[in-house]
Amino acid sequence: MLRRDFLKSQLTAGIGVSLLGLSPWIRSTVNSAYAQNSPQDQYPPCRRITNGPLFHWGAYYDQIHFDPTNRYVVGNEVDFEGRSPTPDDTINVGIIDTEDGDRWTQLGSTQAWNWQQGCMLQFIPGSSFEVAWNNRGKDDFYATVCDIKTGERRNLPKPIYALAPNGAFTVFPDFRRLNDTRPGYGYCGIPDPNADQCIPTDAGIWKMDIKSGVHEMLFSFADVASIPRANGEPFPQDVKHWFNHLIVSPNSERFLFLHRWKQNPQTHAWHTRLCTAKNDGTDIKIVSDNLMVSHLVWRDPTHIIAFARNELAGDRFYLFDVETGKAVVYGKDIMTVDGHVSYLPETNCEWLLNDTYPNKDRIQTPFLFELKTEKKILLGEFYSAKEYAGEWRCDLHPRASRDGRKILIDSVHETGRQIYLIERPELS
Repeated sequence: MLRRDFLKSQLTAGIGVSLLGLSPWIRSTVNSAYAQNSPQDQYPPCRRITNGPLFHWGAYYDQIHFDPTNRYVVGNEVDFEGRSPTPDDTINVGIIDTEDGDRWTQLGSTQAWNWQQGCMLQFIPGSSFEVAWNNRGKDDFYATVCDIKTGERRNLPKPIYALAPNGAFTVFPDFRRLNDTRPGYGYCGIPDPNADQCIPTDAGIWKMDIKSGVHEMLFSFADVASIPRANGEPFPQDVKHWFNHLIVSPNSERFLFLHRWKQNPQTHAWHTRLCTAKNDGTDIKIVSDNLMVSHLVWRDPTHIIAFARNELAGDRFYLFDVETGKAVVYGKDIMTVDGHVSYLPETNCEWLLNDTYPNKDRIQTPFLFELKTEKKILLGEFYSAKEYAGEWRCDLHPRASRDGRKILIDSVHETGRQIYLIERPELS
């Protein structure tokens, strides 16, 4: 059997061929040998709920991936890894029955997808068995809503992104522009008509009614770019702007979004400020404007936790007051790196669910963090080969069941990207 330390040294040194270039069987053998030598037995029970030879992932951390009974789980399915999607690439979307041998049932397919957020496949809040995902038409993207019990489906004229907790509406950005400015988050196949414009006036963030499909643009890139920086300086006209990471507040009255911009379109460097607005697009507030904001989630209607830059402690997790922008640092000496953070359901916002990116040994770790005591509970160690990087990396993206007792992750440590279910340990 391959030893863990020997295998790690070979992979991290880049010796031999790329894992992504190996046959599925060889890759499975290599990754499984590594996994079998990992200390996973000291962590909570974890099982793979999807299998090869196809690859599966659930995608983003801030969506509802469990049905109300916590039995059914949504997932994406694809037949390749290691490159950007093309307009001809199709993925399947399906449901996994975790109480019937993890049986996969395909619901449909789509050509509107990316590696980081899939096709935005998620359960609609407030519904029992309705899920929604994005599709691509000839000239625009749209969404499909499907009842997983009856199979009944309907289409909405525009795509979804962040669904309101009351189930009434979605807010969504320009997926065409995202594909140009942030590969891995937009959709290919429909070019951005404003690709040559830094500050478009006819695109930005839209809102759509989930039932009727009625939609409107709430504000444009130009509207938000007209709001000066915190230091009072206006944006130069040659700075390219886009929006990403929208999330609706728990009471469905506001939503947050990241306003991003970069001076040189040829570089990957960008700056970010955290903004919120009412769900009708008015009352735009700048919550954090220190150039860096990453993963984030609402705690309650007036507070947001985010990994951001702040004079209190540099780059750390902060709890921001939406009205005042006042920040309080979280886990200053423990949660020192960026991760996909959320509040663990049914814990009164006393516990966080989070993860890490690969460390120097290419290990990713999901964990729980108790805010009051700063107690940290590790949920496992998951190896990610160096080939999983950039746009097609496989982040764990931990997401909890509605009762907070089960946790899903995406991982590549065994047979390419697959979905895993971790049984949450008891909290004390």
